[in-house]
Amino acid sequence: MKKVYLAALLSITMMTANAQEPNIPMFGNQPTIDVKYDEYKPAPQGFDQEREGIAKGTVKLIEYQSASVGTTRKANVYLPPKYDAKKKYSVLYLLHGIGGDENEWYKDGGVPNIIMDNLYADGKVADMIVVMPNGRAAKDDSRKGGFGSFAAFGEFDKDLIGSLIPYIEKNFSVYTDKNHRAIAGLSMGGGQSLNFGLGHMDVFAYVGGFSSAPNTMRAAQLIPDVEKVKKENKLLWMVCGGADGLINNSAQLKAFCDENGIPCTFINYPEQGHNFVVWKYGLYNFAQLIFKK
Repeated sequence: MKKVYLAALLSITMMTANAQEPNIPMFGNQPTIDVKYDEYKPAPQGFDQEREGIAKGTVKLIEYQSASVGTTRKANVYLPPKYDAKKKYSVLYLLHGIGGDENEWYKDGGVPNIIMDNLYADGKVADMIVVMPNGRAAKDDSRKGGFGSFAAFGEFDKDLIGSLIPYIEKNFSVYTDKNHRAIAGLSMGGGQSLNFGLGHMDVFAYVGGFSSAPNTMRAAQLIPDVEKVKKENKLLWMVCGGADGLINNSAQLKAFCDENGIPCTFINYPEQGHNFVVWKYGLYNFAQLIFKK
């Protein structure tokens, strides 16, 4: 896993300068893999805007001891409106990009709490909590670690599965089986989600990648057993901006899935680059599809 992340370092370095700019193709000299995209349907106006007169969830900062890293680590947890410890909830693990941390989704423009509040108000999602961890599994997991901590992203599954998930299941009223766990993320976190979600199908049944970065494994590595994926994965869902030079990371997986009869959704968001316009759209749609099968 570490080799995959190190091999992607140069590509990510080139990509970062344009990371939030829409309509700017990156790696434009590389032809886009020809795949059949699923239909793009715009999200309704205001899906990511705070609404008055609806019940609101809360975001709680938690700290947990990581056995694999050997330190105390942090994560943000979104609890839905009227969270009730007497009932059980499913869990979505939502991962950030290479320049972020546990606060990127919540404080840097992703507004997951607002998106989820609105979805709850409209009755469009199953009962779930959303866990936003720090995907940089290193003693120094701050953003200032930058590319120096690149390999730590590839080690995060050990922390996630070995320490964070057990903490969540001990301290929150959640289901503890794979059919009630989902994983998704943006950019580097999208690659992590595809790698870890498909690599640990005994842990996650729903997998989403939003503008997945070059840390994404090649399709044949991600899916060595086609029939196992068909049997155990409940949802494989991806989105990427049409002007994002990283689109081939997702397209190669979509092409493989189509060739092998594996259900897989891949949406091309027209004329968008590597930004939260795409990632918010991803969360809005992915959240509505999980935990309903």
